[in-house]
Amino acid sequence: MRSGLRIAVGIATANRPLILAEALIELTRQKRLPEALFICPAAATDFDASRSGQLPFPVHVVEGSRGLTAQRNAILDAAADFDILMFFDDDFLAEPFYLAEVEDCFAANDLIVAATGHVIADGIIGPGLDLAAARAILAAHKLPKTASPLLKRFTAYGCNMAVRLEPVHAHGLRFDENLPLYGWAEDVDFCRQLAVYGSIVLNMRMTGVHLGVKGGRTSGIRFGYSQIANPYYLWRKGTTRAGGALRQVVRNVGANFMKSIWPEPWVDRRGRAYGNALGFADFLRGRLHPKRILELK
Repeated sequence: MRSGLRIAVGIATANRPLILAEALIELTRQKRLPEALFICPAAATDFDASRSGQLPFPVHVVEGSRGLTAQRNAILDAAADFDILMFFDDDFLAEPFYLAEVEDCFAANDLIVAATGHVIADGIIGPGLDLAAARAILAAHKLPKTASPLLKRFTAYGCNMAVRLEPVHAHGLRFDENLPLYGWAEDVDFCRQLAVYGSIVLNMRMTGVHLGVKGGRTSGIRFGYSQIANPYYLWRKGTTRAGGALRQVVRNVGANFMKSIWPEPWVDRRGRAYGNALGFADFLRGRLHPKRILELK
């Protein structure tokens, strides 16, 4: 029986029209369809709006400035009349019962303000997953027959993050647009703002596969700079703990410099290491800031 909660799906997309089209096909297979889909493309060519009529739910194309945080903020504004907003990355394939589990999760506990699912395979940590492999993984996965306990989390994973909109709009919460382009750690910042008003949980019955597509992401140099600037900025802002920010910087810098000798073909390790070095240099000069990546080529 339906809870009465109105669920919208929001997707910010850039440079991946073919992958997005496949992700939308998967979305039509949900046993519990969303009341609406909000898509914010970085450019007009990123989404073929003529396909909207083929989808079994209303589709709204939202205009927003380029950049993940700005695009997600545009979706937040457009979806203000809904109860739950489910943010999916444009390369995330959700298992067919995903949105049904979202509804059950939020309906059962009014204190939950954000929930993230169990990513059963994540291409972001390797060369990425192709569609055939991702669909095979989804088909082979079986949901537990009994309910799984919700696990409290410090943050939700941005590729599949459901948020309760009442506290978001009541307190004027937004993604920080000082984290430009790909964003990177924008999910942590947003969730820590939201955590003041309730619980953030991992629901193991909300499952899916993240392709981790490499196209459409920011350059290695810019990404490497963000690996230094963003944790520092969020620590100064107060939404990331000092120890956590430092561990993140050390882990990423160590991996980039060590693997620069024999880099993986799908990662620009040398670009990232150079970006790390630029970040440290700007820290010493007193001008380290996430928006500095807009000045880097």
